[in-house]
Amino acid sequence: MLTYEYIARNASTGQKVKADVQADSEQAAAKLIHDEGLSPVSIKVKGGINAGFISKYTHRIGAKDKVLFSRQLSTLINAGLPLVQSLRNVMSQTANKRLKATIGFVITDVEGGSSFSASLSKYPDVFNRVFISLVAAGETSGTLDASLERIANQQEKDAEILSKVRGALIYPAIVLLVMVGVVTFMIVKVLPQVKSIYQGISGVSLPLVTRILLAVSSFTIKFWWVIILALVIGGIFTTRWARTLGGKNVVDKVKMKAWPFGPLFMKVYMARFARTGQTLVASGVPLIQMLEITGDAINNVHVERSLAKAIEKVKGGKALSDSLMGDPNFLELVPNMLHIGEESGAIEAMLGKVADYYEKEVDTQIRNISSLIEPVLMVILGLVAFTIVAAILLPIYGLAGKTIIQQ
Repeated sequence: MLTYEYIARNASTGQKVKADVQADSEQAAAKLIHDEGLSPVSIKVKGGINAGFISKYTHRIGAKDKVLFSRQLSTLINAGLPLVQSLRNVMSQTANKRLKATIGFVITDVEGGSSFSASLSKYPDVFNRVFISLVAAGETSGTLDASLERIANQQEKDAEILSKVRGALIYPAIVLLVMVGVVTFMIVKVLPQVKSIYQGISGVSLPLVTRILLAVSSFTIKFWWVIILALVIGGIFTTRWARTLGGKNVVDKVKMKAWPFGPLFMKVYMARFARTGQTLVASGVPLIQMLEITGDAINNVHVERSLAKAIEKVKGGKALSDSLMGDPNFLELVPNMLHIGEESGAIEAMLGKVADYYEKEVDTQIRNISSLIEPVLMVILGLVAFTIVAAILLPIYGLAGKTIIQQ
């Protein structure tokens, strides 16, 4: 059951009443309120998807939540339970409050005569286009349980790849963060002491590197708030810009081309294209629709545009493999394997093999990046440390040499 908070008016006194009620759906909650002699003004799930901005982050629906939802629902439907009863059982076992509220709304829509896929489509922030299309295909073919199982498998594979990519990015991010912290400490705490030592000595000419770092130190100490403000404003501006079409063009191109992560992201996109395509084809989704949905799922505007061009060529009678052949946004193996699949009538199997291959390649690429990035970071750390140490020690050596000469 869900907890609904409502505002109602007492018909006899005209007073407004605000309270909570537990019910399976909004209609059931309204009936309970009417039974108490009240006229409901507003009804909403307490702590659910209508709980505001904070709730969207405190009750985030992760990939594991959706995988569990898909698998449980698939098992119950396969066991012969009706859809609504299966959804109620899954909802009772769902721990995520936001997903639980969403399932409650879906149950209400299905009971009102809407199809399952149409009900899910009302919540695009929870169920993406791939999910909805596979459910729709399962409803049409009468194999909803199999479609839900494919959805769970596809989501698990996608989440596994994303987890590996994030893991590859965490190590260099931590090292760079530590380096920034150490440099900041040296600039704010150590260098000012060096400056105070040499201020009382006349005729001492500080090396250029020391003067530069001392200037940076003075600016940082006096205008630290300017630096923080600039970083915050820059971060907000960059985030918003990255969400615009022009920003996505640049960011997605950098992902595909920048060393050493460019080859990794290209293989991630190919694995995602093949795995999503295989899942959609296996569920009976038509080729054109499969390409459109896959374009959305890949999350790269350049690959999406390549697929849009391929769709137009396929509509004109060209084979998919020929439509993608030579496209710079697709690795050569993809159209070659598709060509074999088209000739043998086994596109689904070929897409599965492509996905397996590139998922293994992602693992290999991540290991290669890890082995390459460690020495690069060590060199950078060494250069930074050398620069700071030189800025501190060179004046000391200069002063010592001057004293020896005078003696």
